[in-house]
Amino acid sequence: MRMFSLAVAAAAVTVAGPALAALAVGAKAPAFTTKASLAGKPFDFSLAEALKKGPVVLYFFPAAFTPGCTVEANAFADATDDFEKMGATVIGMSNDPIEKLNEFSVKECRNKFAVGVANEKLIEEYDVPLPLRPSRSNRTSYVIAPDGKIIFVHSEMAPKGHITGTFAAVKKWHAEHGAKTKGAD
Repeated sequence: MRMFSLAVAAAAVTVAGPALAALAVGAKAPAFTTKASLAGKPFDFSLAEALKKGPVVLYFFPAAFTPGCTVEANAFADATDDFEKMGATVIGMSNDPIEKLNEFSVKECRNKFAVGVANEKLIEEYDVPLPLRPSRSNRTSYVIAPDGKIIFVHSEMAPKGHITGTFAAVKKWHAEHGAKTKGAD
């Protein structure tokens, strides 16, 4: 019984504590293409293509329709217009089937931003496995500059801080680079 109690306590600390992302600020973000959904419609999402438009807010979450992931998706949906004003693309990533993400993109992302399939390889490349369930990701948010370098990382299982942190990083990037990129097309 004591071993079971210790295992439960260790699991609680793992889930409640911060998740650790190994990709540091300044690292090159791994390139990828994946199935994604926006407003319930699947499409192929390419990080390289999105970076041509500006910075990318790439956030990993454990599973669609779970309480924390729903709160986070709703908050990103509320902030998406502000991110877009600074040229940033928001995309959430989870190891859920595309059919589930189609529904999540409508109901919880409110048709505002895309959610994509993060397979186990992508979860490993971004070093965001969920402890005890490595086929799922933890909750980690990255801001990736158009040059492909990570300029912000926030890794914490609670949704709090992900939107404010990524927004502050995008705002800072935009203040330093935004005027140079406006009308560059």
